[in-house]
Amino acid sequence: MSVHFHYYPFPPLAYGCSYYATYATKRTLSTYRRIPPHSSCFSAITNLFFPNPNFFTGNTLFLRMKRFYPVSGTSKIKAMVERLQRCGVITSSKVAEVMEKVDRALFVPDGAEPYDDSPMAIGYNATISAPHMHAMCLQLLEEKLQPGMRALDVGSGTGYLTACFALMVGPQGRAIGVEHIPELVSSSIENIQKSAAATQLTDGSLSIHAGDGREGWAEFAPYDAIHVGAAAPEIPQPLIDQLKAGGRMVIPVGNIFQDLKVVDKNSDGSISVRTETSVRYVPLTSREAQLRTY
Repeated sequence: MSVHFHYYPFPPLAYGCSYYATYATKRTLSTYRRIPPHSSCFSAITNLFFPNPNFFTGNTLFLRMKRFYPVSGTSKIKAMVERLQRCGVITSSKVAEVMEKVDRALFVPDGAEPYDDSPMAIGYNATISAPHMHAMCLQLLEEKLQPGMRALDVGSGTGYLTACFALMVGPQGRAIGVEHIPELVSSSIENIQKSAAATQLTDGSLSIHAGDGREGWAEFAPYDAIHVGAAAPEIPQPLIDQLKAGGRMVIPVGNIFQDLKVVDKNSDGSISVRTETSVRYVPLTSREAQLRTY
């Protein structure tokens, strides 16, 4: 079976989200099966072409998913994951398992709707990405997040994705978050202490550091997986240097127009770069530049 995606562009909705809705077409042998027009996925996609008053308020390709949720917190997490599965965003059982274990509600501001498929402001001109972007990045990096491997999360923000990385690499691996806003470093540690990844803070296999993520974190390099949560004008050389041979980096690149790049380092040290999709992220910049208008 092969999966083909057809991308339909629409205006940028918010930071930390994809520009494109995916309309998946699966081919089994010579038979094509498209998402039926009555499906919830199809409805979300078609709604993009018929904007409602909330269209430009930060809703992403699945619009406001809260309307589909049951009441309890645990059920809401499961409903979020299942909806991303039905829409073809999550295809990995491991990614689904981890996103169910790490409760997003612990990592978003008080009063926010944690399970909406929408990026959210977290202060300091920073955001937490939408769940579909977290799922996409986890899947792109899954092979490099096996037990015992090392992962670096640049621009770790509230700590959500770093906690997911920690669960995937396990206590025998290492997950490192780098964030240049000290207040976010402190709050992210508090968030993780309440999460399923708390024990890995204690045993040292998960740690968050204050620093310029453009320089990576050389102490624990090389890394099997590197994720960058902000858009760089070009791929920072220190991150390439700290990527292990056979490793993979996922990074948004660009200024006004941005693409999510997948960077693989070959055994001879050369790199291969491909574009996964178009996205919109806050810029990867200095702490001073980020706070200038805050």
